[in-house]
Amino acid sequence: MDYLEPRFHPAVVEFEKFVADREGYRRALEEWLRYSWRWARVDKYRLVFKIQAAALRAIREFLDSQGFTEVLPPIIGPVTDPGIRGARQAAIDFYGREYKVMSSAILYKQYMAASLGKIYFVSPNVRLEPPDSIYTGRHLVEFVQVDVEILGADYHKAMEVAEGLVAYVVRAVGEEYGRELEKVFGRSLPELKPPFRRYSHGEVVKIVNSLGCRNPPDAELEWSCERLFSGLHRQPVFIYDYPKGSRGFYDREDPARPGVLRDFDMLYPEGFGEAVSGAEREYEPERVAARIREGGEDPARYQWYLEMLRELYPLQTAGFGIGVERLTRYLCGLRAVWEARPYPKLAGIAPTP
Repeated sequence: MDYLEPRFHPAVVEFEKFVADREGYRRALEEWLRYSWRWARVDKYRLVFKIQAAALRAIREFLDSQGFTEVLPPIIGPVTDPGIRGARQAAIDFYGREYKVMSSAILYKQYMAASLGKIYFVSPNVRLEPPDSIYTGRHLVEFVQVDVEILGADYHKAMEVAEGLVAYVVRAVGEEYGRELEKVFGRSLPELKPPFRRYSHGEVVKIVNSLGCRNPPDAELEWSCERLFSGLHRQPVFIYDYPKGSRGFYDREDPARPGVLRDFDMLYPEGFGEAVSGAEREYEPERVAARIREGGEDPARYQWYLEMLRELYPLQTAGFGIGVERLTRYLCGLRAVWEARPYPKLAGIAPTP
């Protein structure tokens, strides 16, 4: 760790003061969302959107240079990612059948990796988050994620690609917009130096619990604990080997360590929290079906996916996703992800553009 006490970016602290008055915050947020075309023309947010475009260019430059192929993402399908941490899926009537709007294209990118080896999507996602998610500063109902998948890779290789990608984007944006970031946001981007430090989930739970943030050892990191751990570092960090049950059925359980998933998150420093989430994938069809049942779902709903795994066996891949709005928030030092999204949509607030 870099600090004995957490150090949070001023924007993170400002947001927490903002939400302390929940009623006042909600009123202000409703006004913000309802009239987004007004603030979108303010110079500050024009710069945010230009930096976001530069970040996307840099993401494509890096991945293309590493031999990845960009593939068009799915928008709807018979199933989508069920591992969305308390959010609900959105559905449409597709000629008499229920199809889901993508909450994540994770199932689809696996078979495109089988076709092309190393692929990525720039993928729109919809998640009907719970109403109290508006107070986190981290959740949108509609957002964009860059999804990366690598045939024949393990989760260590996926982490290596992820840290190289984030370091490249931060450097590229700093070179193009460093002066504007300093002038408008008072933001000086750090020089990121991979490899980033890696902690097991168990190590992180012990650290945050020792600092008073009680996190169960067999559970996902709670946001308050994630924020605390993020604030202890100058550079992004990885947390790996989450406990089984904390993630979706597609994250591979380590055959040699039952109950441990071969997966990871990357956290931004300064209290900004999660940047990247990834894993190796389960690929044994019977094992995948059993994991689906453990999650309370019917494997028959995933018929095409299980059939694909049988036909392409062994489809061994690893990958990750990085949220574009969260990346933009970190780059610009913004209070919340709704400042990093044109026409933002948040849980329970309507009508909006």
